[in-house]
Amino acid sequence: MIEKPLLNFPLVSIITVNYNQPEITCDLLESLTHITYPSIEIIVVDNASPSKNPDIILEKYPYITLIKSDLNLGFAGGNNLGIRVAKGKYALLINNDTEVDSGFLEPLIAKLENNPEIGVVSPKIRYFFTPDTIQYAGFTPINPITIRNNGIGFNEIDHGQYDSDAQTNYAFGAAMVIPMKVMKEVGLMADIFFLYYEEMDWMQRIKDAKYKIFYVHSSLVFHKDSITTGTMSPLKIFYLNRNRLLYMRRNVHGMIAIASLFYQVFIAIPKNLAVFLLKGKFRLFIAYARAIIWHIKNLHNPELYQSPRLN
Repeated sequence: MIEKPLLNFPLVSIITVNYNQPEITCDLLESLTHITYPSIEIIVVDNASPSKNPDIILEKYPYITLIKSDLNLGFAGGNNLGIRVAKGKYALLINNDTEVDSGFLEPLIAKLENNPEIGVVSPKIRYFFTPDTIQYAGFTPINPITIRNNGIGFNEIDHGQYDSDAQTNYAFGAAMVIPMKVMKEVGLMADIFFLYYEEMDWMQRIKDAKYKIFYVHSSLVFHKDSITTGTMSPLKIFYLNRNRLLYMRRNVHGMIAIASLFYQVFIAIPKNLAVFLLKGKFRLFIAYARAIIWHIKNLHNPELYQSPRLN
């Protein structure tokens, strides 16, 4: 598919969430000073950083909008806060631990401008510290039983094997562009997720509204993965596993939901608990157990199925 060149440059609201990492956020903002797309606003949401004052971000880049949340709202809630004040036709949600190629934005906006049936686009994402290695070139579908999927191109050396745009199953929360009109139609991310799986749930709702999701190969972003949560921290284990089940409860229905619940209760959960215990990873064992207990406590909580709207 050959995209028509952009004849105008609609305003793009670039939104990133900062949590106790003003230096990392400033690295992203510095890379954004070199982009060639001429029509942007930048919104930084500080998620109630406990010790590092986010004001240094505004001091260094006074043209941005800095929103200070009184609470840590997580990835979903922090981005939702930024979206609510955004003025752009499009919103780029981008992790603060990324840096961008100078021409990364034009291909993403051209894809959306030329194809109104597309609801979300994500760029090619490579690792910042191993910049020849791919992190994201699309996603396979989530298996409705195991609630797991795979990243296309994940950890592969980039030899150009994914140098064509492709429809994919999910965008990547580290960098994705969504038209404001799509968000007004389907709502915002469900902030009950807080961290992990929120964009997967959002993408499913966008697909349910009959929009397509695309990977755009000619847009490039570099990701410093897992700076905030750590590789295997208790925080990451808790939210990944709590939210995998939350995604299942929100998106898997009928007989498949019964099969998925059986798999989780009798196979996945006992196996994962046993692995953490046998390896002596007691803090991760406790974090995983807390994720399961959360679901027991919230077995009949109607808030699990709600999503905020964009007025």
